[in-house]
Amino acid sequence: MLNKDMTLCISLSARPSNNGTRFHNFLYEELGLNWIYKAFAPTDLGQAIAGVRGLGIRGCAVSMPYKEDVIALVDRMDASAAAIDSVNTVVNDDGVLTAYNTDYSAIAQLIERNALDPKSSVLLRGSGGMAKATAAAFRDAGFSAVTIAARNEERGRALADLYDFAWIPDADGVAADVIVNITPIGMAGGAEAQSLSFDQEQIAAASVVFDVVALPAETPLVQAARAAGKTVITGAEVATLQALEQFVLYTGIRPTSEQVRAAEEFMRAQ
Repeated sequence: MLNKDMTLCISLSARPSNNGTRFHNFLYEELGLNWIYKAFAPTDLGQAIAGVRGLGIRGCAVSMPYKEDVIALVDRMDASAAAIDSVNTVVNDDGVLTAYNTDYSAIAQLIERNALDPKSSVLLRGSGGMAKATAAAFRDAGFSAVTIAARNEERGRALADLYDFAWIPDADGVAADVIVNITPIGMAGGAEAQSLSFDQEQIAAASVVFDVVALPAETPLVQAARAAGKTVITGAEVATLQALEQFVLYTGIRPTSEQVRAAEEFMRAQ
């Protein structure tokens, strides 16, 4: 039952999903916490963050396209966010807002878990806040043959230069061992929900296909990659890992592996 003593956590996204809502609320109930989680699509980011501070909202997940804009609205930047100038988590300690980034750790874990070869060529499509976390994770895992494909030349070049990678304006026709979509292409509810961020020839040439889009779990790119027999890494996997670290930051509690697995299954059953 809702009650006045509940602790509230929220998420802010241009296209909210139920992923975080289901994951966090499942664990709150599982662990007997008097907490609740709600997703929002803010009409004004500044007002939304002011609400986090003024209403005593404990935690706030930040998704596209707010990962960089939110920086000016917080009080402190944890090293995880400051290192890549991108935020996906805000924690409120008695009105003091600290920004973190759990995307980076999620990507890094998936690179390691899938035993991706640092000698592989990598094509990253995108240049936003999530792209920064992804590029940093690949760089720190020892990858050097990385190309950033971004139509926004200023942002694309800046991201590539930050990690000593290459930049190109368009990914079309470019082959790589590992192809990574870090754009909204394929995201449910968007204008390009049914589109592929890489063409069939690029998928065929790749050994690993990675789509950071979490909704739906089986994006058009993921479906095409599975059909082609490729190693696939999904945005749903990223969502689980980064949400777990957010949960720990908010509550100070680390659930067991079994509890996390159950929460993930509940999240994906929507």
